[in-house]
Amino acid sequence: MTKPSAQHAQPIAIIGGGPAGLMAAEVVSAAGYPVDLYDAMPSVGRKFLLAGVGGMNITHSEAAAPFLSRYREAARWVGDWLSAFDAEALRSWIHGLGIDTFIGSSGRVFPTDMKAAPLLRAWLKRLREQGVHIHNRHRWLGWDENGALRFDTTNGETLKTPTATLLALGGGSWARLGSDGSWAPLLEARGVEIRSLRASNCGFISQWSPFLSERFAGQPLKQIIADTQSLSGDGISRRGEAILTHDGLEGSLIYALSAPLREQLEARGEANLTLDLAPDHTQDQLQQALSQPRKGQSLSNLLRKKAGLDGVKVALLHECLSKDVIADATKLAAGIKALPITLIGTRPLDEAISSAGGVCRSALTDGLMLQALPGTFCAGEMLDWEAPTGGYLLTACFASGRHAAHGMIDWLKDKR
Repeated sequence: MTKPSAQHAQPIAIIGGGPAGLMAAEVVSAAGYPVDLYDAMPSVGRKFLLAGVGGMNITHSEAAAPFLSRYREAARWVGDWLSAFDAEALRSWIHGLGIDTFIGSSGRVFPTDMKAAPLLRAWLKRLREQGVHIHNRHRWLGWDENGALRFDTTNGETLKTPTATLLALGGGSWARLGSDGSWAPLLEARGVEIRSLRASNCGFISQWSPFLSERFAGQPLKQIIADTQSLSGDGISRRGEAILTHDGLEGSLIYALSAPLREQLEARGEANLTLDLAPDHTQDQLQQALSQPRKGQSLSNLLRKKAGLDGVKVALLHECLSKDVIADATKLAAGIKALPITLIGTRPLDEAISSAGGVCRSALTDGLMLQALPGTFCAGEMLDWEAPTGGYLLTACFASGRHAAHGMIDWLKDKR
């Protein structure tokens, strides 16, 4: 452990107790600097714990190149963080906490017990042993006229003047867990360029008929392929499952396409999605099967037997295709393979799993220090990047916290 010089006897302030903030606290305290970590909630890691409900997907075993491509236009920037702390390094770090992991059939990586709480408990124990002081119920309010940090606490407002500050305040989703984006105007007032926060990994809104909405809301669309295009014209295709909601679509398959769909909405006011409802059948096979005499069978029964379409898929066909198209075997087969869906909006930001936008790359140094506020660093989801679910979000949050912490340590050393 490196002991800091006397001029750095004042603690480092880390604001935000999610994965990025906790990782930064670990790195900075391990380097010998005293750390005070502040969080607005009664306990840290609340969004992390909720993300682990149903199975804590911590990272992904995908090869480096496709893994990095998940970050789209921010891939090079995020790649800088991952170069020192990638998915395999994250797994090793988890193992160092005494938590085993395994790779699921989808390539996703989970703790062996599938839970987030034991990992968080082991981590907090390590941080306490390293001397990190955690201050809950401390909501950051910005700075006073002298540059001191302002916190609203149960005992009223208090001021802190740390040696350096790291902000890890999350994005704009799940406000009830502390990520409410209230930091954005505070930074903008100080000259920091912020890209507006938008929903990511979110549900999308369509205009269903009352029949479809009332009869089939909440039912899964299993084993389908969804296709859309990016604004650059690149086709993007994913296979998986979605859920038909009362006013649109959501689920892991839709989340994986949320960035290009949202970009279409922002550019054109609507987004176009096509669904292959029978990916294991060719269009020719479907056409041939649907052209045969029904022999008294209803169309629904024929679609179930010959195309494997359940009730919700059949209802979606009737919702999106005209009667003339459904009556024509050739056109119906084409519709099953490429069912057009028009989306007119996203679900509200606070319902999204994560958010896009945040502090722009141009506002930061390579070490994630704010150009406009020397000594103040940023990490995690409040930075301008996004990724689909599947472990990619968490991996980059951990890595950015580590990267910002090393940037802070280097800056403190240069100040000596």
